[in-house]
Amino acid sequence: MSLYKDWEKLLNGQTKETIDEFWKEYSETEAKIYAYILLNHKEHLKGKVSDLVKKFECDKVIFTGFLDGVTTSLKNELDVSKIKMDSEIDLDIDFEKLYFNMHKADADYLWGLEEWNEVLSEEKRIEIYNEFRRSRTVHAEKKPGRNEPCPCGSGKKYKNCCGKRA
Repeated sequence: MSLYKDWEKLLNGQTKETIDEFWKEYSETEAKIYAYILLNHKEHLKGKVSDLVKKFECDKVIFTGFLDGVTTSLKNELDVSKIKMDSEIDLDIDFEKLYFNMHKADADYLWGLEEWNEVLSEEKRIEIYNEFRRSRTVHAEKKPGRNEPCPCGSGKKYKNCCGKRA
């Protein structure tokens, strides 16, 4: 079975009794890896998956979960479903995209890491956060008033045209 399948099985196999402990372990591991990446942001994180698992002292399936989460923030996305223990990986991270995605995932324990101070300026982080907030704002389409021209282009008033069916 592939590591990704093991990750999906672990993730989907959680019960009410085990979910809190699982997320605690996963979050701690994820925060530790991101802290390392941010401290060493000028270098790509690369190497064999097995070596990186040893380096971060984590479970191989949990590390695969990390890879699954970080892949959308990479300049060249990984196909996580094909990752094996002997796979060579090179994580070229787009840090602005990563910061945005951490907000999107509501991972305050990650976007709040002090190590971000060395990677992105406070102004840039605020700008990315504001962009994230704008991306979540829903704009309702303005409906035509009863006496306005119908948007279908018939020339009739809305109330005498498409408004009858609304």
